[in-house]
Amino acid sequence: FTVPTQQPEESLQEIMESAIKESHRIIQKDAPGSGTTVTAALIVGQQVTIGHVGDSRAYAIHPIGRLEQLTRDHSLVKRLEELGHLNKEEAANFPHRNVLIRALGQGEALEVDVFTIPFPQNSTLMLCSDGLWGVVAEQDILRSASEAPNLQRACQNMVAAANLAGGPDNISVILIQMAG
Repeated sequence: FTVPTQQPEESLQEIMESAIKESHRIIQKDAPGSGTTVTAALIVGQQVTIGHVGDSRAYAIHPIGRLEQLTRDHSLVKRLEELGHLNKEEAANFPHRNVLIRALGQGEALEVDVFTIPFPQNSTLMLCSDGLWGVVAEQDILRSASEAPNLQRACQNMVAAANLAGGPDNISVILIQMAG
């Protein structure tokens, strides 16, 4: 193997945005009228580049037992909350919580949130759909992540908890841990 000696022509953020926009274009072409969300991560060294559209989420699970939401939902309910029209409790019970204001496959132009942050040792990155975060409490997510013997079992426990809560939506979860 040879190590490249020059920087790539595109930054990781540009690569992420380009890939998501290409997915958007393909969905529009091959499945008109369809829509979906995306939260993707590209990890290089101790940094993670996240690309995001919709209401799937990226979280940091810190070793001290804290869950930090990294992405901002692109939903009507989140927008109404930001504008001060709904408080947290009203937002949680809002009847149109699943209405998205940004989604892959919907609309002509797509705005993608892309950012790069440190991914420190012993931290865990969680990517998940609203089928998980919408029905499983944060403390239960943290418990599953910390008490399971491995990441696969933690994911299985989280999906089981979402199904136990009624599993009203698709449930997806990925955990990635930066070894220490």
